[in-house]
Amino acid sequence: MNQRKIFTVENLTQKLKDAKALVLADYRGLSVAQMTKLRNQVSEAGGELEVVKNRLLGIASSQAKIKIDDQVLEGPTAVLWAWEDEIQPLKALYEFSKESDLPKIKFGIFEGEIIAPDRIVELAKLPGKNELQAKLVGALCSPSYRLVNSLSGNLRKLVYILRQEGEKVKG
Repeated sequence: MNQRKIFTVENLTQKLKDAKALVLADYRGLSVAQMTKLRNQVSEAGGELEVVKNRLLGIASSQAKIKIDDQVLEGPTAVLWAWEDEIQPLKALYEFSKESDLPKIKFGIFEGEIIAPDRIVELAKLPGKNELQAKLVGALCSPSYRLVNSLSGNLRKLVYILRQEGEKVKG
């Protein structure tokens, strides 16, 4: 193996160890423009999409002690790497694939566990971290808003009654 391929294997090994999630997909049938669009969407979501050679990925996976079946490493392979948020890059891939049924998901690793393609789709359909945090804040604030509204309701009724009585006295 030449020096460039050795460097590529070392780089892939490190990425396999560092990624919070990854997905292998067969990108056959995608045009260059579609691939560029997909790369941009994944990048905006905090991930990275990279076309890799199956042989080098196989060597890197064995060095990283990750078992990837040989049948998964057939045909053209693109790897989606999720660095910060595990779900957002998966969502970007899923949303893109809904338009053209491409790329075809072959394999995934999520939080250190191997997951099937249908499970990857399920994960992609989950709400994102920011959306869940917003829902949590709303749920935590909701009781206090209701309490304030209930307590101020009686005061509003009192002011309304006093205003009506004041108008009766004037009139």
